[in-house]
Amino acid sequence: MTATTLQNPLLIGTGLPPFDAIQPDHVEPGIQTLLATLGQDLETLEANVEPTWAGLVEPLTHIEERLRWSWGIIGHLMGVKNSPALRDAYEAVQPALVQFSTRLGQSKPLYEAFKQLQASPEWTTLAAAQQRIVESAIRDAELSGVGLAGAQKERFNEIQQALAELSTKFSNHVLDATKAFHLKLTTPEDIDGLPPSLLALAAQAAQDAGETEATVEAGPWYITLDHPSCAPFLQHSRRRDLREQVYRAFVTRAAAGDWDNQPIIEQTLALRQEMANILGYDTYADLSIARKMAPSVAAVEQLMEELRAASYGAAQQDLATLQAFAVEKGAAEAADLTHWDVPFWSERIREEKYGLNDEELRPYFPLPQVLDGLFTLAQRLFGITITPADGQAPVWHPDVRYFQVADEGGSAIAHFYLDPYSRPAEKRGGAWMDECINRGRMGNQVRLPVAYLVCNQSPPVAGKPSLMTFREVETLFHEFGHGLHHMLTRVDYPGAAGINNVEWDAVELPSQFMENWCYHRETLLKLARHYETGEPLPEAIYQRILAARNFMTGSAILRQVNFGWLDLDLHYRYQPGGDETIWDVRDRLAQKTSILTPLPEDAFLCAFSHIFAGGYAAGYYSYFWAEVLSADAFAAFEDAGLEDEAAIVATGRRFRETVLSLGGSRHPMEVFKAFRGREPSTAALLRHRGLVAA
Repeated sequence: MTATTLQNPLLIGTGLPPFDAIQPDHVEPGIQTLLATLGQDLETLEANVEPTWAGLVEPLTHIEERLRWSWGIIGHLMGVKNSPALRDAYEAVQPALVQFSTRLGQSKPLYEAFKQLQASPEWTTLAAAQQRIVESAIRDAELSGVGLAGAQKERFNEIQQALAELSTKFSNHVLDATKAFHLKLTTPEDIDGLPPSLLALAAQAAQDAGETEATVEAGPWYITLDHPSCAPFLQHSRRRDLREQVYRAFVTRAAAGDWDNQPIIEQTLALRQEMANILGYDTYADLSIARKMAPSVAAVEQLMEELRAASYGAAQQDLATLQAFAVEKGAAEAADLTHWDVPFWSERIREEKYGLNDEELRPYFPLPQVLDGLFTLAQRLFGITITPADGQAPVWHPDVRYFQVADEGGSAIAHFYLDPYSRPAEKRGGAWMDECINRGRMGNQVRLPVAYLVCNQSPPVAGKPSLMTFREVETLFHEFGHGLHHMLTRVDYPGAAGINNVEWDAVELPSQFMENWCYHRETLLKLARHYETGEPLPEAIYQRILAARNFMTGSAILRQVNFGWLDLDLHYRYQPGGDETIWDVRDRLAQKTSILTPLPEDAFLCAFSHIFAGGYAAGYYSYFWAEVLSADAFAAFEDAGLEDEAAIVATGRRFRETVLSLGGSRHPMEVFKAFRGREPSTAALLRHRGLVAA
């Protein structure tokens, strides 16, 4: 280990990240040193490259994995421990990082070597995973501009750089705008209807903001735009005027002032369109689909229309039901229900019709117990054992947990971090899984995969554990499904291990598949116990959860169709600088995908990080594309018999050996057919969502 490495933990390059030692001032010198080293390694490889697996793919993988280790740590910290110092450092090195990545992607010597390898006698001796890696490398090089020259290449590279910077700015603006707002509540009237758990969270938020005297009983209470705060507020506050204030603040985040993302959206869409044209594609959507499972934009729109047609009438009926209920309750706003009324009245119907109340359910879902139930299910389905390994890995926050995953024989096969709680001052919203370390084989040794699982659920407050809403339980199962995909891979080549090289619109299959188990009787009754009494969730409540599963499902599907189609349209039909604005596109699509017309000032696109600061551009439809696969996959367990233990175990092992083990080593359709024995059908999705008869 060199002196430089000892001084800068970002240069270690292997093993678990030393989060207890990494500081923002390590970023610039660390990345500069690393890029200089890797630049030399790339030059040496280009000069001496051989069109063989050992002479091309192995040394290139070493460069890519080395870069991924250091840059992955920094990217992760930007999401979970954001600070002004880290931002400055990130933005200082990002241009050089993009430049190196572009150079790597556009290396003609490496591209030619990949083409030669594909045409060589060695090709027929390579495993399917190796061939997929080579084929993907050729495609990715072409989509990275390897065939460009002169002014075109120069412009393409400028666009790559600009898009990376715009994405970072977009994300930072959303975080800052979310953090900047709070609604201060001070009177009993202000908090009318709010549940104790929200009052505890709101009092804690007030204390964190400097109101040191704030208490759960007397306030003041701060409602923020962080999801665990604003979502239950919109569901429970009896003050319609305050619900309106919070809703309007939420849908206008990052849409004005120093954090205005509108210009960033315009620039991003224009640059993406220009980049697609340079590569020979008509639109950015066509370029995006080139890397995905869906065969064409038309195929995606066909699925969207099928789901829109199936859900539109149900969504209309949902609103009519809410209005009738509000009339029955004598509500002044009944005749004119709008956006900030829907969550409130939906929750009242759930309480009355199904006897369900998120707040009454919370005590049955303390995080430690939910984890026990989730881990028990994983053992049953996939034969793995998950145990705490806290203390074996440095963490970035005291709340972060570390776990080991072992196989049937007790040998460790993977590890993961879990960062469960919302921290709006430094952590971006939402939930995600990311890679920390990829599986790979070096000689006789296998490097075990490590995952990050990140959620934003309600933290422990007032001496109580984190008591989860049912939706937060579903979210945890979802992210754990992604984690299983990363951790249970049997592929020894990093380029196709876990989620690597899996087409984006298939990558949600394991995550959405896992959500189904939240409604499985045995699974739910095992993990749901009252945190104080230990009493299991009553059977009657389970039956009500089941009955309520598809309540407002038409509205929920239509909302996702709206997001997916808007994303696609902005990258397919919209012309930057043309007659139609992005808000015109929003309004045009709302006519067929929304029951309530968006407010004129609704600027939710300005906080749509999935497509402007994430990997979902012209790909948000992936959630539905993958849900077709995941619903059909779960139907295999239903067909086998959910009460038949032997059948469940056998089907679970088959799911592990195909979907979870094969990673990106085979095309997703092949992987699905290996599990299911046929191509997928939308029937299971529509049945699970209650849109066709069971």
